[in-house]
Amino acid sequence: MNISALRGETPGTRGCTHLNNAGAALMPEPVLQAMRDHLELEAETGGYEAKALREGAIEGVYRELAALLRTARGQIALTEHATASFVAALSAIPFRAGDVLLTTRHDYVSNQIQYLSLARRMGIEVVRAPDGPEGGVDVAAMAELVHRRAPRLVAMSQIPTNSGLVQDVATVGEVCRERRTWFLVDACQSVGQMPVHPDFLGADFVSATARKFLRGPRGAGFLWVSNRVLEEGLEPLFPDLRGADWVGQDRYRPLSDARRFETWEFAYALILGMGEAARYARELGLDAIQSRAWRLAGRLRERLDELPGVRILDRGPELCAIVTASVRGWQPEALVSRLRRERIHTSSLDLGSGVIDFTEKGVEGALRVSPHYYNTEEEVDRFVDVMATLVRP
Repeated sequence: MNISALRGETPGTRGCTHLNNAGAALMPEPVLQAMRDHLELEAETGGYEAKALREGAIEGVYRELAALLRTARGQIALTEHATASFVAALSAIPFRAGDVLLTTRHDYVSNQIQYLSLARRMGIEVVRAPDGPEGGVDVAAMAELVHRRAPRLVAMSQIPTNSGLVQDVATVGEVCRERRTWFLVDACQSVGQMPVHPDFLGADFVSATARKFLRGPRGAGFLWVSNRVLEEGLEPLFPDLRGADWVGQDRYRPLSDARRFETWEFAYALILGMGEAARYARELGLDAIQSRAWRLAGRLRERLDELPGVRILDRGPELCAIVTASVRGWQPEALVSRLRRERIHTSSLDLGSGVIDFTEKGVEGALRVSPHYYNTEEEVDRFVDVMATLVRP
């Protein structure tokens, strides 16, 4: 992996040290150019006409995402963002009052809120599996809950937003597949920093975004659906004319493939940017991306752990390219602002980002630092050196 060349294709690296890839990564030039080209075409011809002229390129986005996930084109639905993907999948589950939704203590905050909303509106029960001793969900306990409580749906985040934890999704997926339990995986933080293969995970739905480690634009995402979902006729609660045909006064027919989960309006410049980001990542190789990003994160944890007053919060048998820490004497939001004055980009998490996790760890929030493969060891070391001056008594 030629880091110098990759940074040359990433304009943002010339003006800052960007360690906020779990929020929104710096886009490479080919992604930017794909979006520019389509916006210029829209300006010259009109939005509908530009879409018609770029049908082949738009179809190519489905193929690139399918290749990234090693799946079929007909199992990919395009969306505005990961939450739109997740909600569309969640709405397709035929819940009835009294049903169980089984999840973990580490699911993304928006997902947790949506589970509680379903419980309030539909009378389902939300059950959270306990953690194992190392951190992350106890997969044996989760398997036992699947067998004992027979949940209508199991839903979990592979990587939570508030920690560097990587949860063992594949083992949970095996159990769900044996019991024919619907399984929804939030891979928002996974896609782009590690290989994600839905069939291997045993998933029925996988939601993802373009803006994070995939290095695409904000405002684009996608949803993968299993063949079983399509064969058994699951569909979103509110399909529109993109995902279904109105075939009679009182009848509609969902599309046969994953596009039944799409809505009609798209920002096609962003969609094309996402396709280019998928191609870019795939050509670099997800194994190589994961190896470098996780190695940089390991270096970051080791060096931060040496600083007085800094506490690394990440726990789990496997940790990824997200590093979270509490810093004595600093509120995370204030620390992020101070680091920006040094042109170092990070992000802050408040208590609401991980109520269960942060309460258990005894903190009100965390600084989140997320390197990616295009970052350098020198950038990591510079960040730690600046932190050392900020935590000095």
